Parts: sequence; C-alpha cells; structure tokens
Amino acid sequence: HVQLVESGGGSVQAGESLRLSCVVSNYRISSSCMGWFRQAPGQEREGVAAITNRGTSTFYAESVKGRFTISRDNVKNTLYLQLNSLKSEDSAMYFCARYVNDYCYEPWVSDKYRDWGQGTQVTVS
Repeated sequence: HVQLVESGGGSVQAGESLRLSCVVSNYRISSSCMGWFRQAPGQEREGVAAITNRGTSTFYAESVKGRFTISRDNVKNTLYLQLNSLKSEDSAMYFCARYVNDYCYEPWVSDKYRDWGQGTQVTVS
C-alpha cells in the first residue's frame, strides 16, 4: 500500500524556519498532485499548499502566501514544504497527501486526496 512519511517538524521561535519533508513509498508521485494540510487542536483540517504533478503550478492558502513554499523531487519521490517567518498561528500537525489527479483541480478539498501521512508537529512560540 502507499505510504507517506512526514518529517522535519519541531518547536521553534516565531520568525524562524522549518523544512518539512514527505517521503512516499509504493507509488510514483510524478503521477499526482500533492498537498500539505494542517490541523490544530480543536480546529478543522485546512489546506496549506499544493503542487501539480510536475511542479509547474502551485497553490497556497492566503494565510501562508509569501511565507511557505511547496516543492517536490519526483526522482526522490519526496514532497517538501519550506516554512519561513513562522507565526504562533502556524502551530499545528502538518500532513502530506496524494491527490486523485495529476492536476490540483480542487486543492483544498480533502476528500480529493487518497492517501495521507501520519503528520509531523510544528510548534511556534
């Protein structure tokens, strides 16, 4: 079965940076749009960023535009999320997910993602 494993989370001060990684096994991600979501305690899961299968188009939530950058390495079968200028409101569990199509037609609709990782915690104080 498809496995997604996130890493790179941690506890940082406001204004600092982190780089999240998501390694995918048993599936070639070059066929899929990929996305990052996050969920804070007591809140709904929200889409953060998405990237089309070859990386030609990216999508960002308004709250992270200009601060976060999504990228991918299809050779390494890995998805990344660079988080800069972190704020306390960015604290959440971050999840990567595999979309059902090569293009991200509805990047914020979580039901369009077929496989999910277990998440990596980001805490900003």
